[in-house]
Amino acid sequence: MLQGLYKVEMNTVHGSRRGVIYVYDGKMMGGNSAFAFIGTYRDSGDGGVLVDISTLRHNEDPNFQPLFKSDKITLALTGRQQGAQYHFEGGTTQLPGIAFNSVMTPLSEEAAPPIPSGEQGGIRNGLYSIHIRMLDGVDGGNTGVMVLHDGKIRGGDAFFDYIGSYSSANGRWKGEIVNHEHTPSQGERPVFGGYEVGIGFSGTYTEDDAVWEATALAGKRSIRFSAVLKKLADA
Repeated sequence: MLQGLYKVEMNTVHGSRRGVIYVYDGKMMGGNSAFAFIGTYRDSGDGGVLVDISTLRHNEDPNFQPLFKSDKITLALTGRQQGAQYHFEGGTTQLPGIAFNSVMTPLSEEAAPPIPSGEQGGIRNGLYSIHIRMLDGVDGGNTGVMVLHDGKIRGGDAFFDYIGSYSSANGRWKGEIVNHEHTPSQGERPVFGGYEVGIGFSGTYTEDDAVWEATALAGKRSIRFSAVLKKLADA
């Protein structure tokens, strides 16, 4: 069944990109360090899956270029399960003649912390961009996306995935996240040096954004960082 957190690898004649996508209740939401993916899926009736999904830029850094040479694209895709993976192909009417294909590989959610009971009515469910800045004079940072849904956190970028949980009320929230490197970064974005990292955070939220400060345990190191989240779509 098409459900859960996946690494997604995408290809056109212009090159390849990678990200994560969370699939649940007929929705597909995810992204990477520059773009968000927002879509829906349904059964094709013959054992396949039909997907309509759009891209939205959340990071203005020009070093991150879109796969279709346009920041906003809507794709119509057809896919099938092959072993544990799902393979999709299709394109967009905005740029006809450019074929798109992708492979979704499931990511383990076994390490996710438990969801607090009754997590409703606090921070709004949604797909958020997340911009991370290291503290205490440590160089580095990162951007990605994060789905918040009834106490559950799922997200990531081209190299990392996030699984976690949170509780929230009266403008304040706190939670736990496990940060895992799903694809070796090879020094491109070495935020936590390749470690699987446990993170505890606390912060505040408003209608459409949130902030937190967090501490990550990377090996024997304790690393502090802050994060800013901005809501991109309802979830």
